[in-house]
Amino acid sequence: MAITITMGIQKGGCGKSTTTGILAHLLSKDFKVLAVDMDSQGNLSELLTQQPSNEFVNKSVLEAMQQEDARSFVVSVSENLDVLPANNFLATFARWIYTGHTYHGDHLPYKGNISFILDKLLDQVRDDYDFILIDTAPSLSEQTTNALCASEYVVVMFECSNWCYSAIPNFMDTVTAANKVSHRNVEVLGILRTMNDVRRSDAKAFNELIEEDYPDDVFETIITRKAPTGRLSLYGFEDNKELGPALTQYQDFYKELIQRVNDR
Repeated sequence: MAITITMGIQKGGCGKSTTTGILAHLLSKDFKVLAVDMDSQGNLSELLTQQPSNEFVNKSVLEAMQQEDARSFVVSVSENLDVLPANNFLATFARWIYTGHTYHGDHLPYKGNISFILDKLLDQVRDDYDFILIDTAPSLSEQTTNALCASEYVVVMFECSNWCYSAIPNFMDTVTAANKVSHRNVEVLGILRTMNDVRRSDAKAFNELIEEDYPDDVFETIITRKAPTGRLSLYGFEDNKELGPALTQYQDFYKELIQRVNDR
């Protein structure tokens, strides 16, 4: 049965989608992986498929949840990597579950625990994969809650800035709340320091501060800003001459993550 990991923080610009996509790519070299895009921006879907997210209108994770049918909406990326894609209509998720109104017609409001919609959907395919990775929206929304309640672990993304530092306690509280209600007992696998600018002294200070606050949680790997990594959204993972330099520092994070999962 798949190990399910959410990548999250309620602040934008922290590298969630890029990190999720890279981790999915690296994992797929050794394991069978499903990436789930729970962010209506659809950036993970675009990164992995190299198609505009609008290509997945009526063919996304939103329809999969509404129709309670995961397999019909899975998109194959490579032999060992699939994605449940998203597009901007995922932003109507909360409206659908509370009112039944959707962009393609009206339905009855969702009946059941609204925090477990994604969890129930993924139960249909957990035996098909070794890992399921979930990218989340930059908010403490129903989408994020569903992701946490569907996961055993969460990697907390930390972009080394004051606003991200102030977001961490609220996100940790959300993980604790999900842990109390979900039978998957989600726990923090680690805090990944990312988007680090080595030229800035304040970035160095926040990296050290988060390590002081959460010494047992931070990954040793610190992801720095690199142009080849930033251009992954343009060139993708196939026929990309910059792929090696783009992924190098994530290899260490990948090894740390696998070790932590194995130690649990």
